[in-house]
Amino acid sequence: MNDLGPQSKKFQKELNAGISSLVLLTVLKNSGVPMYGYQIAKLLEDNGPSLPLMKQGTLYPVLRSLDENGLLSSRVEPSVSGPPRKYYTITSDGRDALKEWMEIWDKTQEFVNVILKG
Repeated sequence: MNDLGPQSKKFQKELNAGISSLVLLTVLKNSGVPMYGYQIAKLLEDNGPSLPLMKQGTLYPVLRSLDENGLLSSRVEPSVSGPPRKYYTITSDGRDALKEWMEIWDKTQEFVNVILKG
């Protein structure tokens, strides 16, 4: 997957755009505790496929966007081992959006699988 052609890279980027938000909301809902960006990235890396679909560089802009749109809330706390950390928590609006997005994901996945299988 590292040697993707330009069209495949474009397809992967477009596919990842919405999936990233879905995944991040799910991670924060399931965690039950606030998490900071590197913590989330490490969790995804440790539990995801051998080739991550979401790189750390795309993780932070998506977290900021979800925060700005009220689907996450954030707070900055000092860290003893480095710069301050921004902790994210899913909001009630985020939980509502996640529920709707999961329904859309399920229907989309079902549709695509039917088409791909012919």
